[in-house]
Amino acid sequence: MMRKTRLTNLPAPYLKRLSVKDDATLGDQYPFNLPWFDKDFVLDFGTPLTIIVGENGTGKSTLIEAVAALCGFDEAGGGKGYMPVDHSRAVDRSGALLGAALRAAWLPKVTTGWFFRAESFFSVARYLDEAARDAYAAPPDFLSWSHGEGFVRFFEERMSRQGLYLLDEPESALSPNRQLELLRLLHRVQQSASAQIIMATHSPILMAVPGARLLEITRGGLVETRLEETRHFKLYRDFASDPGDFIQRALSEEI
Repeated sequence: MMRKTRLTNLPAPYLKRLSVKDDATLGDQYPFNLPWFDKDFVLDFGTPLTIIVGENGTGKSTLIEAVAALCGFDEAGGGKGYMPVDHSRAVDRSGALLGAALRAAWLPKVTTGWFFRAESFFSVARYLDEAARDAYAAPPDFLSWSHGEGFVRFFEERMSRQGLYLLDEPESALSPNRQLELLRLLHRVQQSASAQIIMATHSPILMAVPGARLLEITRGGLVETRLEETRHFKLYRDFASDPGDFIQRALSEEI
């Protein structure tokens, strides 16, 4: 018999803080050599939606994976109990290593939810469709939609439920208009506090959710910032204001 998921009347966020365990063994290899991580690392969550930005290689995805590991989600994406990807071959376990060194503070502990990774979306969607067929239920059939439509439909279906949702660069297959659809969905969750979302993104559109906490990964740590202060926004603004000049400077490596 399947155990019924217990809901809470408390608003999100449910995961309140990440800190390093007192007895954690921190090596000198990745991910422990990330410039923003040390034994004093602390990350507080005070809003339903937390957005993390930064350049490639700064550890955004690794941090998201660490939270996923703490929740018991598969490192390839999915929710508890899902094994959508064959792990018999090498899988990057840096997020799980980081997660093992972290202590999570919850109020209450809500670890139902989902870990979304764009690169494994089709494996996860196929797993869900096949699992529904095996249970003699009508499959959600996410794969019958276009890539972007399938993404948005998946987000709408999953994030209508209470839980913790981890999104790693969800904009990767979304057109600007589809990103606006996701923006509206994220805004509804932020306003209702019906779920907690932690998202890593490069999209200035998705960074702009009103009321969300925006953090930028720098060498000094995770710094709270404003949309207009991010490098991503400044690049898009400069391009839109004068595309010709921007491209010339970019080609000359002046940017």
